[in-house]
Amino acid sequence: MAIIKPFKAIRPAEDKASFVATRSYEEYSKDELKSVLKYNPFSFLHILNPGFKFHKNISGKERFRLVHNRYLEFLEDNVFLKDNEPCFYLYQISKGRFKTLGFFCACSVVDYENDVIRKHEDTIQRREKLFADYLDTVGFNAEPVLMTYADNSTISALLGTEASKSPVYNFTTTDKYNHQLWKIGDSSTIKQLQKAFEEMDALYIADGHHRSASSHLLAEKKKTKNDEHTGHEAYNYFMAYLIPETAIKIYEFNRMVKDLNGLSKEEFLIALDELFRIEKKDDGLYKPTQKHHFSMYLDGEFFSLYLRKKVYKITDALSELDTQILYKTILEPILGIHDLRNDKRISYGYGKHNVIQMKDAIDSGNFAVGFSLVPTSMDEIKAIADAGLVMPPKSTYIEPKLRSGLAIYEF
Repeated sequence: MAIIKPFKAIRPAEDKASFVATRSYEEYSKDELKSVLKYNPFSFLHILNPGFKFHKNISGKERFRLVHNRYLEFLEDNVFLKDNEPCFYLYQISKGRFKTLGFFCACSVVDYENDVIRKHEDTIQRREKLFADYLDTVGFNAEPVLMTYADNSTISALLGTEASKSPVYNFTTTDKYNHQLWKIGDSSTIKQLQKAFEEMDALYIADGHHRSASSHLLAEKKKTKNDEHTGHEAYNYFMAYLIPETAIKIYEFNRMVKDLNGLSKEEFLIALDELFRIEKKDDGLYKPTQKHHFSMYLDGEFFSLYLRKKVYKITDALSELDTQILYKTILEPILGIHDLRNDKRISYGYGKHNVIQMKDAIDSGNFAVGFSLVPTSMDEIKAIADAGLVMPPKSTYIEPKLRSGLAIYEF
């Protein structure tokens, strides 16, 4: 039984939505960030980068306090307005053939505790605490956790009806993506959506494991300080964006390693031969097309690696995952990469042109070898989450990537 709640969002004034909405902070280059901050006074980046006002880099708790202050200024200047009634917020992103339709809601930390909201990634405790402290200071959540649910005809019909109405926002950003947002405030529609989700066994986190973990940590902290805690307080929920499983787009992360761990090319290939059938590819760029097959670029040549399944034993959903297979057969035992998250010898890349970029990085001498995989599937993510297992880092690059600042959850 999954709990979803409508909430009174803090949203941009209609005439300013296109100026407020931003990509994730980490996606901006230093020069691009400086330009946006200089020429767009309504950008949500001003809230996230409050030191710009003082021409100073500010970090830590001082930055958290100033983020809160910039947020208050946006409210005082009516850049942000607060809705009077709790709503769900339908949000569609589209470009060419790409289109995804989901909605913002509040999800329960109790569901997170009870594994109704299921995870497939590990979180780092230090980052959990840092973001929980941030949320506690600023008092709002502007980046939703991206979660998926099993495709459901009732939900699809309800959302389709709402999407046929005139949107509150309708604008196109400079990357040519169109953004539309609708308020779902009708009590009957809200109840029907809630009932449909109550009948679901689970929701799955696609992106935002640290955000959800931090929200849970914050709720625990506030609960212990509140003698009149009821479980209905705003801090018992966090903002999520829910979309059906079929709307998720999953891309692979390639791996590049700086050296062969002291092995010559020939010694490395002989070591690989124990677990893989190796074939050299002479027809240009090569990408794998099925599970348990890998592309390798080494010394100016592409190779296909076919897993010898009689040698490698698959025992559970994790051991069947290509990123885990690569780790357990090559990266750890042969190349000596034990810590996939922190080892400086390994790097990751994603995107449809990444095989070319991987080749260029190796040809330039920055790396010695690279591996390309097929994308992880949604079924694999669910199998890992259902079994309570954890994927290796950088197993998935997931879209849609949402704009920040269109809907904000206060607690």
